[in-house]
Amino acid sequence: MMEIILAAVIALAIGVVAGYFASSNNAQGKAQLAKSQAEERLANASKEAENLKREAKLEAQQEAIRIKQEVEAENKERIKEVRSAENRLQQRENSLDKRTEALDNREHQLSTLNGQLERRARDLTAAENEVSARLEYIAGMTSEEAKKELLDSLRDDVVHESAAIIRDAEMRTKAECDKRSREILSLAIQRVAADHSAENTVSTIHIPSDELKGRIIGREGRNIRSFEQLTGTNLIIDDTPECVTISCFDPVRREIGRVTMENLIADGRIHPARIEEMFSKAEKLVNQRVQEAGDQASFDTGIHDLHPELIRTLGRLRYRTSYGQNVLNHSLEVAYLSGVMASELGLDPIVAKRAGLLHDLGKAVDHEVEGSHAVIGADLARRFGERPEIVHAIEAHHNDVEPNSVLDVIVQAADAVSAARPGARKESLDAYIKRLEKLEEIANSHKGVTRTYAIQAGREVRVMVEPAVVDEASTIVLAHDIAHQIESEMQYPGQVKVVVIRESRAVDYAK
Repeated sequence: MMEIILAAVIALAIGVVAGYFASSNNAQGKAQLAKSQAEERLANASKEAENLKREAKLEAQQEAIRIKQEVEAENKERIKEVRSAENRLQQRENSLDKRTEALDNREHQLSTLNGQLERRARDLTAAENEVSARLEYIAGMTSEEAKKELLDSLRDDVVHESAAIIRDAEMRTKAECDKRSREILSLAIQRVAADHSAENTVSTIHIPSDELKGRIIGREGRNIRSFEQLTGTNLIIDDTPECVTISCFDPVRREIGRVTMENLIADGRIHPARIEEMFSKAEKLVNQRVQEAGDQASFDTGIHDLHPELIRTLGRLRYRTSYGQNVLNHSLEVAYLSGVMASELGLDPIVAKRAGLLHDLGKAVDHEVEGSHAVIGADLARRFGERPEIVHAIEAHHNDVEPNSVLDVIVQAADAVSAARPGARKESLDAYIKRLEKLEEIANSHKGVTRTYAIQAGREVRVMVEPAVVDEASTIVLAHDIAHQIESEMQYPGQVKVVVIRESRAVDYAK
């Protein structure tokens, strides 16, 4: 503030001097007047500057006093807050001291109670031991024996109750499912005309006379060696009159060999060059029949977008049999049954037909590739662009993988119906007898079984049990156990029904 006043005074003085010199050129008479005015103005400016200085000093002192008062008030407020905080801390310390003292008292009481509880626990254990000893003396058995008897009793009760629950649920579910499944299966079977019968692959060829066997063998066996090398089959010539046998694991090769041999016998000229010529013609003929069979199967089922390689593989099933049943005809039948059942269940019949037609695709090449025919067929279908649900249905139709859709179950059911219908399949006498013996052996291995009879060509097992060993409720559990063991240890077409029979007779005589 002082600097501003001094600057104003100096500026005023400079202005006065400047005015003086400016007017010096005027009349000499005015100089003295100007000088007196300048001195007056300078005196006034000095007085004004002194007044401003005093006022500024006064204001500065007042501002300092105000600031000091504010600082003192703020300090007083802070001191007041600090004292209040100290009071609160003191009160909290007092409260904590009281709580600590109360906790110490509580801990002392708990220690006393804990000691009393331990003494009572020891007294209770001693009393329990004394009571247990008295009970064991009275009952005549130890606690472990009593526990075992109780567990056995509870186990029997649980078995009875679970068997009753299982039987009740099975009866209700079976009644509903049987009614619906009978409707679907009866409709499907009625709508599928399966007029073909079981047939075998022809491997025995009739010849006009036994003299022709020598010509078939040729000099030093050159004809038979040439035939076997070209066709990839084994030609069996034995003492059987007027016939020769062709053996081969590949059904298509066996058919080519059969056609070649029949043409050679009809022609009468048998030598290596003629064998090679006839083999070439037979190979073209059989491959043409394979293609025609695949195309016809695709046409009959209404499936027209199959991969060409799948159609050729499907046609090879024409010469493949399973238990005497032609696999291509079986695949067509499964496709028809699957389509009908899918329609009844509200599903797409075209997808079901496709899965049913391709379900045994692996049997055409299972002699060339390791693994089950279901897995091989699924790999083929996957390789040639079939949809995942079709591939899974092929792979799951013999439970190589777990079925997880209605389509999988439909294909399984159609396959079982086609294979289990009367006259569809046959097996050798030795395999049939072994299967029946295995069924009876599995049933006889269970406790309480007295006799077992495999009936209806091994599709039903009647199990007789001792009434004293197996009660009425346990027969349900026994039937489940036998069925589960048959599923896990045996392979069989269709399904096997397990019937457990328990009979109690009371006999008395009037004398």
